[in-house]
Amino acid sequence: MNENRSGVLLLNLGGPETLEDVRPFLYRLFSDPGIIQIKNPALRRLLAWMISRTRAKKSGNLYRQIGGGSPLRRITENQAAALETFLNAGGTSIRVYVGMLCWKPFIDEAFAKILADGVRRLALLPLFPQYSETTTGACFRRIGELDRRWNLSSKIQMFRVESWYENPLYLDAMARMIRTELERFPAEERKKVHLLYSAHSLPERYVLEGDPYLDETRKCVALINDRLDSSHDFSLAFQSRVGPVKWLTPSTESVLRELARRGVRRILVVPVSFVSDNIETLQELDIAYRKLAMELGITEFRRTEALNTHPKFIEALAGISRQYLQI
Repeated sequence: MNENRSGVLLLNLGGPETLEDVRPFLYRLFSDPGIIQIKNPALRRLLAWMISRTRAKKSGNLYRQIGGGSPLRRITENQAAALETFLNAGGTSIRVYVGMLCWKPFIDEAFAKILADGVRRLALLPLFPQYSETTTGACFRRIGELDRRWNLSSKIQMFRVESWYENPLYLDAMARMIRTELERFPAEERKKVHLLYSAHSLPERYVLEGDPYLDETRKCVALINDRLDSSHDFSLAFQSRVGPVKWLTPSTESVLRELARRGVRRILVVPVSFVSDNIETLQELDIAYRKLAMELGITEFRRTEALNTHPKFIEALAGISRQYLQI
């Protein structure tokens, strides 16, 4: 056995693959203490059960609009395969795994494979460019629980990648996607296109308690804009809020309304916190917000493609993996 065998674990929240998966997925999502900050586990599980029961029908209807389930597992597994091929092009042997917090393949399942394969050095690479306790932090907490149960640290040297929004290749890939989509607008109107960066929202209390997500998202947008070297007006807005608590503002909906009121007619939406297509890009942006934009009189509403398996993005993930594994 190779005592230095290395691996990479791609981490994500996951998504329901069928309509029957929606309710149990929602239950697992809202059972996480990082999502619902209630210390009493029994009370948290009860609330998660109530939320999942209440939201299952509505969420199911949204997933039905994009084919009946999330493509996130398929895309993430394709990213893992592409990353493994890229990493091993020079003759090395690095395995890449996928672990999801709230749906299959679960993080637990991934570690069972990692242990069985004899991996001794492992990069924990969340597919969230910006750190938040609700995403990257939640995945790391789950790994911490497994560590205490299975004594992982005695078997595997783990390297945690907390955020990577400053990675030059990632930023290059984002800028390239924006330029490609801008080319689809009429040449004489291209300079008038407003760039609307849309990020997943977060309850405001997390930021007030020190979560770096908002600050890192703002910095990420600034770094992407630096690479564009253009005079496009831009906004940063937040989507996908759930429940009555106060979330980060401005919302994507409110910014769309304000831009329409100001007479902006051409908008390019850039999903800045999503590296894979999911319910937020395919339904919320492509269907719900596109419909709203048309109703508001916005004549052209486009979205940059998600990075998915874009070669430059896979190269970025490879560079991050090698940096942390020191190979």
